Amino acid sequence: MSTSEPGLFELPEKYRQLQDEARELAVSIRDVAERADESSSTDPDVRDRLAASGLPALAVPARWGGRFEQVDSLAMTVVREQLAAESAHLDSMFAMQGIGSYGLAIAGSDAVRDHWLPRVASLDAIAALGLTEPHVGSDLKALTTTAEVDGNEIVLNGHKSFITNGGDADFYSVLAREDDGYSLVCVPADVAGVTTHRPHQIIAPHVLSDVVLENVRVPIDHRIGEPGKGFALVLATLATFRVSVAGASIGMAESALRLALAHATDREQFGGPLARLGSVPEHLASCWTDIEAARSLTYRAAAASARDARGNLHLSSMAKVAATETCGRVVDRCVQIMGRFGITRGTAIERLYREARPMRIYEGSTEVIFDSLAKQLIKNGL
Repeated sequence: MSTSEPGLFELPEKYRQLQDEARELAVSIRDVAERADESSSTDPDVRDRLAASGLPALAVPARWGGRFEQVDSLAMTVVREQLAAESAHLDSMFAMQGIGSYGLAIAGSDAVRDHWLPRVASLDAIAALGLTEPHVGSDLKALTTTAEVDGNEIVLNGHKSFITNGGDADFYSVLAREDDGYSLVCVPADVAGVTTHRPHQIIAPHVLSDVVLENVRVPIDHRIGEPGKGFALVLATLATFRVSVAGASIGMAESALRLALAHATDREQFGGPLARLGSVPEHLASCWTDIEAARSLTYRAAAASARDARGNLHLSSMAKVAATETCGRVVDRCVQIMGRFGITRGTAIERLYREARPMRIYEGSTEVIFDSLAKQLIKNGL
């Protein structure tokens, strides 16, 4: 199918090369993808193969072993598109290296950055971002985790919940209330007072854990950026990586369409191929059209974000919504085309059906993003 031709969107050569690298990696883990995608902890084979690919280096700037001068939204997006087509576990492991470390990369102290970021680039260390809490999701200003200065240390207390890479991470970038503001703090996982437990299991298994901080002490240089300015770092992270969620969603949608197309062309019903029967041709064509439309917006938004992430957050947000909603529709149609084969547990399409659904919630739910976009539109106009 022509949708996966590397030059279809006239990407610069360096991005086409990344697509090829990511596709090669994704295909190489097919033998373990099913096992990894059903695991709630880091799969060692996937981690080793991802590390060997060199792709995690895209998650950090060149100063600490990255492949580009700065983290590049378009690079992250085109890679996630290829990885997510084969394995949600692989895609998440790759993406979280950047999401968990980005605040540190742009505002951390030199000593802390020099210690962690080269390890992030090589996947010798797993990164995580600690934002949400048991009773705090999108409304992060309601968080209760605290950070207090005590001499040359920062003391943290709180309970983070639904943290991706929780339990397996080597460090957490934790958002906490400090005085009248909110600060981001780098917390090594092996510091006294950090405990994790996994009370949750979502419909698409994911490396998730609660992270409890009890009188956790870290040196004061582990605060990332200025006191009380943590929200700006969280926003910068979203601005850079939100569009990559769209890339992953397109990869999932296209993978589902490939499965449905193969089924519809091979299966005979009523004397002919299913692909020619009733509404099936329309379903196939509408899926293809929706994927191409979402990809066009996603690549445009990712390229704009690579130039100015904060200035183009609205485009990244639109692309995230468009692609994740498209993914949900496309996968659902593909399940319908495949009938009983689409709802059989343990099949690739059934796994995609479960994996596609959370994408509309990750990195900001559709409703929260629409609310933010509407406020911007009302305030500034078109």
